[in-house]
Amino acid sequence: MQTRLLASAAALALTAGAAHADYTLHVLHINDLHSRIQSINKYDSTCGDEGEAKGECFGGIARVKTEINAMRDKLKAEGANVIVLDAGDQYQGSLFYSTYKGKLVAELMTDIGFDAMAVGNHEFDDGPTGTLELLDNVTFPVISGNLDLSSSTELKGKIKDHAVLEVGGEKIGIISALAVDTPETSSPGPNVTFQDEADSLAADAAALEAEGVTKIIALTHVGYVKDQAIAAKAEGVDAIIGGHSHTYLSSTDEKAAGPFPTMVKGPSGTEVPISTAYAYSKYLGHTVLTFDDAGKLLKAEGEPILLDASVTPDPEMVARIKELSGPIDELKAKVVATSEGDIDGNRDSCRAVECTMGNLVADAQLARVKDQGVTISIANGGGLRASIAGGEVTMGDVLTVLPFQNTLATFQAKGATIVKALENGVSQYEEAAGRFAQVAGLHYTFDISKPVGERVSDVMVEKDGKWVPIDPEATYGVVTNNYVRNGGDGFKMFAAEGMNAYDFGPDLADVTAEFLAANQPYKPYTDGRIVKK
Repeated sequence: MQTRLLASAAALALTAGAAHADYTLHVLHINDLHSRIQSINKYDSTCGDEGEAKGECFGGIARVKTEINAMRDKLKAEGANVIVLDAGDQYQGSLFYSTYKGKLVAELMTDIGFDAMAVGNHEFDDGPTGTLELLDNVTFPVISGNLDLSSSTELKGKIKDHAVLEVGGEKIGIISALAVDTPETSSPGPNVTFQDEADSLAADAAALEAEGVTKIIALTHVGYVKDQAIAAKAEGVDAIIGGHSHTYLSSTDEKAAGPFPTMVKGPSGTEVPISTAYAYSKYLGHTVLTFDDAGKLLKAEGEPILLDASVTPDPEMVARIKELSGPIDELKAKVVATSEGDIDGNRDSCRAVECTMGNLVADAQLARVKDQGVTISIANGGGLRASIAGGEVTMGDVLTVLPFQNTLATFQAKGATIVKALENGVSQYEEAAGRFAQVAGLHYTFDISKPVGERVSDVMVEKDGKWVPIDPEATYGVVTNNYVRNGGDGFKMFAAEGMNAYDFGPDLADVTAEFLAANQPYKPYTDGRIVKK
């Protein structure tokens, strides 16, 4: 394996005259792995044996293990200080999670040897009892400081506010916060309550400082935009290792969303570095922090490490994955259709504009129930987890796009409720939130320069073969998935105002696969149903 060295040009001096490193800490970190147990292709979906043979694959948990072990061993051999962190969302994203749930996550993470993990929102996808499968089976702390678990019989006492790691004779405080909208994006249940992320982190940092811990890292699962706000507000945070938004940072790649690390001036005037390493196991983050004797951060540098074909997957982990994949592979290998082109399910597209995957899924939903008087279909962009390459489409491809085992849900709603739903869809546009609405049987325009709640216009529905303005007082038949229908991703208006709901239709992945099969060769398309001003 080719040794990766940090370029001196990547160094970001935070203070002048820091000629000697009093204490340097190497942080190896991942985030948002989302059950990419097997290696992935350029579309972030499963990369098979043929792709491996051609050197076209990235990541996978076995490559993550190889690179972490190699980096950790090398650094320790050089006498360096190193910790390994995960910023959350190991759960959900492939059949490995659907089949084996949190116990497998715990097994593989423990095998690699993480030092701490932040709770991600998807760690609640199977409710608090599902979260316990991770918490009860790991050997390292899983933390989140802004959760009030005092009323949760399952989780009370199970998730700590922080962890303190002793590395090279120094104490490193690890604090954490989880996005406060998790009740809208996952299923923590009514007994888990959330506190403001920045306020919670500042309080936990102060508590650690009172105990003499002077080097404090926030391991967050709130997203890149919120991380920057936290860095500017939360006193006592020396550095942030983040997740949730799947943001790619790099100081050498102009396509990145920002530099790695991104520097934000903190409340005391000191620069706070923010690092995050994309998602899906494609990169290993490497952030190097240098502190003076008093615990003041002097320097931050780093760059994500691409886990491409030059990284050989750990053979023991490969063998374990092969053992587990037997019952999964047969289902995944089934070819269900062909596509004449790539079907774009990239989050940068499907959470921002009309995308071909959004049209596919919304069309599939509507086609399945059109004989029930349903005329409008809404699919949340965040429910679309990968793209599909042109050519043969397997069931595994479809399940990678739609891994949540959501069911088709139908209901009736007033036109005014549907407009509220579309407003919700663009209410967090700047954060690339998963609530962005992909649609069928519906056209709409939005303008993000307008205030939240006033961004949507020109909502049109099809009537008698023509497009007409939606009637706020008319009742329409709507189809979505059970997660959205029950208020997920902020669609609370569907749960509160929807009528005659039925949430127990067929699995959305099966519906989509059957639609592809009935319309093959499938031709990916967009047609202007969503317009951004």
